[in-house]
Amino acid sequence: MHVHLIVTTRRGLRLGFVAIALGVGLGLISQAVAVAEMGPLPVLKVNKARAELGKRLFFDKRVSGDAGISCATCHEPKHGFAHKDALSQGYPGNKHFRNAPGLINVAYKKVWLLDGRIGTNLNDVTREMITEDYIMNMDMRIMQERFKQDPVYVKMFEAAGLGEPSNGGVRKAIPEYLKTLVSHGAPFDEGTMSASAERGLKLFKGKAGCISCHSGPMFTDGKAHNTGVRENFDVWLDAQRHQAFIAYAAFMGVPDYMNLKRDPGAYVQKHNADGSGMGTFITPSLRELKYTGPYMHNGIIKTLADVVAYYNRGGDNDRNKDERMKALKLSNADQKDLVTFLLALSGKPLTGSQYVWQEAYPEEYAVIANWLSVSN
Repeated sequence: MHVHLIVTTRRGLRLGFVAIALGVGLGLISQAVAVAEMGPLPVLKVNKARAELGKRLFFDKRVSGDAGISCATCHEPKHGFAHKDALSQGYPGNKHFRNAPGLINVAYKKVWLLDGRIGTNLNDVTREMITEDYIMNMDMRIMQERFKQDPVYVKMFEAAGLGEPSNGGVRKAIPEYLKTLVSHGAPFDEGTMSASAERGLKLFKGKAGCISCHSGPMFTDGKAHNTGVRENFDVWLDAQRHQAFIAYAAFMGVPDYMNLKRDPGAYVQKHNADGSGMGTFITPSLRELKYTGPYMHNGIIKTLADVVAYYNRGGDNDRNKDERMKALKLSNADQKDLVTFLLALSGKPLTGSQYVWQEAYPEEYAVIANWLSVSN
């Protein structure tokens, strides 16, 4: 005989159920709490005027050095504010060496970027993304002067309580906009999961062991792990991507980076002498996976079915691989149920005017098509 527990919130959202034998009440409570902690996401307080300003900035190419790309160039709304390519585009004339992560729910994070090197706030993340030479390559002093020449920005900055356009104001407005990018309508949160997804949730918490790293409302422990993901050698075969990797590794103090043919990941945080931490990456959120493929820090795995198959075999080989990475021995039916559950963590796409700036910008700056070919 079993007891079934329905876990609900004030919103009446069915989060799931557990079934255990009578007489193990503490086990019932702990499992119920584990399910409840998985969702839904708490409501964030948003300054509407600043968020609207941040939205215009996010889609404005004048935020980049040559006015050729915007934040949305690599973080596209229709792809869950990620990108369909395995590796990000990076700044024109350059390329990036990592996959562009999705930005939905990014305001809930405690550490940011795939290597977790920023653990302060989104203000600092915004600054780095705008100023880094292989990303947006912008001198923020120039940027604020550009925006002072735009009457729309002058009014919007003032309405947002930020005075005249400034780099500090930009670093406040974009994070405020990112707070509006929150999952909603996911079958998991709405209590409308299919029977297959329910079976997948049971596997997720049990035999598959996913919950050991993918926990909480964001389905991440926020920690760095090495799961044996193989390298995407396009990074080293493409001179422009390798150039970006060298710039990053040199700045982060990675030893022997000119000969390195792997992404150090969160190793850059501590530089352990024994090399531990090499190839570790922050556990990604599992929300909105429906839109954000390809997957992993380097986009090396194309589909969710392939991701589940990867973990089912225990990952690939790596000397620093987490000892918990073992073959799961899931059946084909189990793997399909797990994929169905993961898809149930994705909500409605954030592609409407509430999230996307749809008005035209002034065309003040002629973008150089290929600045590498320009001569004086």
